[in-house]
Amino acid sequence: MNLKLTGTVFSDLGRASVFMALDWVQQALLQTLGYAPFPATLNLRPRTEDDALIWQRAQKEITGVELPTEAGACSAQIFLVDITRPVLMGNRSVRGAILLPAVSDYPADKIEVVAPVRLKDKFRVNDGDQLTLEFVQ
Repeated sequence: MNLKLTGTVFSDLGRASVFMALDWVQQALLQTLGYAPFPATLNLRPRTEDDALIWQRAQKEITGVELPTEAGACSAQIFLVDITRPVLMGNRSVRGAILLPAVSDYPADKIEVVAPVRLKDKFRVNDGDQLTLEFVQ
């Protein structure tokens, strides 16, 4: 199964950077991913309806890794992805992960991505630009 989707970068409220900077979050991600991610997430929205369907399909068909949590914190699933920027030919991918919080009102069209580097700098993207995520199994 080769699941791949393209998403559009967008800015959100910036709350993830506070969460990502917590020591226990960094430790849990280091333990789970094998690296300490850049302390923020990059937000993507599926580019097309087909991309949205692929994201829904991935959540059903891929067993995400459960992020170990501290008491009182919401849990999250982690989906490993290879990240590329479609317009940069020959550009190497970065291994990252999608964090999907277990929150009942979490937006279905919001994809939060983490990586060991600041993705906006690595791929030179701003709001409105696109990145491709290929799910790693």
